[in-house]
Amino acid sequence: QVQLVESGGGLVQSGGSLRLSCAASGFTFRNYAMSWYRQAPGKERELVAVISSVTQTTNYADSVKGRFIISRDNTKNTVWLQMNNLKVEDTALYYCSVRVASSTYWGQGTQVTVSS
Repeated sequence: QVQLVESGGGLVQSGGSLRLSCAASGFTFRNYAMSWYRQAPGKERELVAVISSVTQTTNYADSVKGRFIISRDNTKNTVWLQMNNLKVEDTALYYCSVRVASSTYWGQGTQVTVSS
């Protein structure tokens, strides 16, 4: 079965950096686009970044462009989210996600807290 396991979250000061990882299994990783989402308390879940499967084309939410970088290694079945110049408003639970055969799968999430 599809499994996504995120790690790398934590508490960081404003302006700092974190690197989130998502280890994937249960599907042919190299064939699917991978996404990072986040959900802050009281807010809807929002798409942060997407990376395509083969060409590794990336897209970002406007709020993180120029600060976050999504990347993947198809030999390690892993996708990362490098987060730089973090802001208090980046505080959220971050999820890795993949859509396989018309079903969307989510990891358990990793908490990112940015203090001022």
